[in-house]
Amino acid sequence: MHLIPRLLTFCCALVAASSGMAASLPDLYKVREAVATQQPSEREEALRQAFDTLLLRLTGDTDTQNKNVAQLRQDPQQLISKYVYEEGAVVVDFDPLTTERALRSAGLSLWGAERPGILAWWLTETVEGSQLVGDTRDGTADLQAAAQHRGLPLRLPLADLSEQLAVTAETLAAKDPQELRELSERYDADGLLAVRARKSGERWEADWKFWLADKQTQGKATGTDRGELADAVMRAVSVFLAPHYRVEPGAIEEITLEVLGADVERFAELDRLLEPFGARLLRVESDRLVYQLNASPDQLRAQLALARLQEVPADEVAAPTLLPETEVSADADSPVDAGASLEEPEQPVSEQPQQPDQGEVLRYRW
Repeated sequence: MHLIPRLLTFCCALVAASSGMAASLPDLYKVREAVATQQPSEREEALRQAFDTLLLRLTGDTDTQNKNVAQLRQDPQQLISKYVYEEGAVVVDFDPLTTERALRSAGLSLWGAERPGILAWWLTETVEGSQLVGDTRDGTADLQAAAQHRGLPLRLPLADLSEQLAVTAETLAAKDPQELRELSERYDADGLLAVRARKSGERWEADWKFWLADKQTQGKATGTDRGELADAVMRAVSVFLAPHYRVEPGAIEEITLEVLGADVERFAELDRLLEPFGARLLRVESDRLVYQLNASPDQLRAQLALARLQEVPADEVAAPTLLPETEVSADADSPVDAGASLEEPEQPVSEQPQQPDQGEVLRYRW
């Protein structure tokens, strides 16, 4: 049947930007590295540094003894589609397909572009007092640049008067983040980053904590300036997150995924979330979406947690009702009728062959 996929694709274009949780990084394979000149030797070193930066974004690790990776680092131009010079930096565009294929062939596990959105509560302490970095305040550019450099979707609070008064050094240092979670509810982020930054002599230093669902970590960072300090913090967070989302070689298997409680807006979010796994929508049964995909079960579970889906134990799953069922096709050439029903069948149910579920079956609901 052609109506359903075309209509849902049309709806995705309308609502895909509405989700405030997990975020897809459009410039994941674009890296900016500082250069003093355009001399060939300095350019080649900057391209190798760009490769190291991308490797960290995709794997959470650059300290690899892999011979194939070392060869790629020695000649990164084989992975680069273009590079340009901009204001004291070289901006490198790596080809996503070529790079991913080369790194997977080298045996590396990779983290995709769909990543948890992070809300940063960043308090800067100076002799003049403390200031919370907000969306329109000084320090925003340094934090956003560092997050982009390390492959993290970052959001900053408004830092209005109420938040400036509520977010103190004591709030950020507390072991229990409950007060910070309550302040963060208006932003609907996945992870919380709490940072106390201050200048110590000629350097900047920070204490930071990070929470994501039931995971947490903390650490210290230093830098010669605010930008370098921000980069050190974001790098540490990226290294912590990567192992939870990357897929180990050989860990991929065929999975049938059933999602209950879906509507058009949720379909848009789910479609974006499952894109890295090459998910194929098999059928629609009332509010039940059934997909077939290839993934690591653990990574798929981590990815679905970004949309706050709840796994349904097998013994809690009710037998599907015998409502009209819609088989879906990848053909989307014909125009979309936006007024059509999502469940309108084009032929009797009895004439539609239903594909059996393949591999491990996972069931989730909103």
